[in-house]
Amino acid sequence: MVSRSKVGIDWLYGRLEELGLNSLEQAAERCGLNRGNLYRYSMWETRPSIDVLAALCEGLDSSPEEVLKALGIQIK
Repeated sequence: MVSRSKVGIDWLYGRLEELGLNSLEQAAERCGLNRGNLYRYSMWETRPSIDVLAALCEGLDSSPEEVLKALGIQIK
């Protein structure tokens, strides 16, 4: 499992490795997203909508809490 201390692009690349994916393009395809948008989310340039969050969780086989933390979004 990816270290819980990793966030942003570091978390994403660690997750890709765990899933056996070789590129952001492959991850984006699994999530049904554009590669550029996936990159912007992981670089904290923009935040995903709720619908996109669900796609990220499914495509990256991760919990909502894990994805939100990785994307720098605080949850209460």
